[in-house]
Amino acid sequence: MKSKIWYQKQLKRKPVQITRYTVQALFLLFLLYVGLQFYQFYQHFETLGKTPFVERPSAVEGFLPISALVALKVWLTSGDFDVIHPAGLVLLSFFVGAGILLRKSFCSWICPVGTANELIAWLGRKIFKKNFDMPQWLVWFLTPIKYVLLLFFIAMVIQMDIFSAKSFLVDPYNKVSDVKMLLLFLNIGGFTLKFLIVIFILSLFFRNFWCRFLCPYGALIGLGSIFRLTKIVRNEDTCTNCEMCTKVCPQRLQVHKVEKVTSLNCSACMSCVEACPVKETLNMNVAGRKVNKWFVPATFFVLFFVVIGIAKITGHWDTIISYQEWKELIPDARYIGH
Repeated sequence: MKSKIWYQKQLKRKPVQITRYTVQALFLLFLLYVGLQFYQFYQHFETLGKTPFVERPSAVEGFLPISALVALKVWLTSGDFDVIHPAGLVLLSFFVGAGILLRKSFCSWICPVGTANELIAWLGRKIFKKNFDMPQWLVWFLTPIKYVLLLFFIAMVIQMDIFSAKSFLVDPYNKVSDVKMLLLFLNIGGFTLKFLIVIFILSLFFRNFWCRFLCPYGALIGLGSIFRLTKIVRNEDTCTNCEMCTKVCPQRLQVHKVEKVTSLNCSACMSCVEACPVKETLNMNVAGRKVNKWFVPATFFVLFFVVIGIAKITGHWDTIISYQEWKELIPDARYIGH
């Protein structure tokens, strides 16, 4: 009963944030279901048909950014749309394109890694009573890392000639890249496990450590913010410098010190807008016009489902890999190299 009353009060005070947390939880549960469904799909072929066949969920391709990046290159340079992992190309194209107008809404609303980071930060606050801030010099030192990683991946794809890129897409290695990703987590150990433990510990102390400093996917989506079509604007005349906006920012941006939040790290989560105690002091602006605080997330989800719907209707969502080909590929997936 107490939790219900608390939820109702928070929903009244911070409706966008409570809605965001709810959506994050629902998407995390959905993706866990997708993972389970994909595992059952894999098991059917791994056991040579001894377990029931489960349809492969195309949504799993959202976890194949490198494949999607190569497919994007092929699509933009030759017009050929990837038929091996089409859903991955659709999702990457939408998230990167949406970043121009809607900033990193993907990161703050549906990214499972972002959700996990926020949960870990919450756990850190429960244990240590707060999340810690880094000295500014260390922030400046760490921030370029994700852009260096992004540059590495982009350079790797750019240097591929179109023939090599197309060959990669139809290569057995790319066809089973989702299976190999699954195997990585099923047999996790060594460097990967140590790396995840380090990131977990750092995220307990420093909120959203992975997202702020290491995630190349988020860095790619954030590049759309260079155009500054969407930004948080602070009214300096009515601002009381209470710093609540900065305290609640998941990306630890110094919102109270700037007139306009143009940082590439801003994920349009609207935390700062709802935390501000003075009405109309912080507002979201799109193309120079003030908009309702629901505009960005609502637009993001409308476009998200419309794009996926169109992809399904036009046949740009499901792979052309047949049951028979999966039957030949999956049992040997762990041995397939590139």
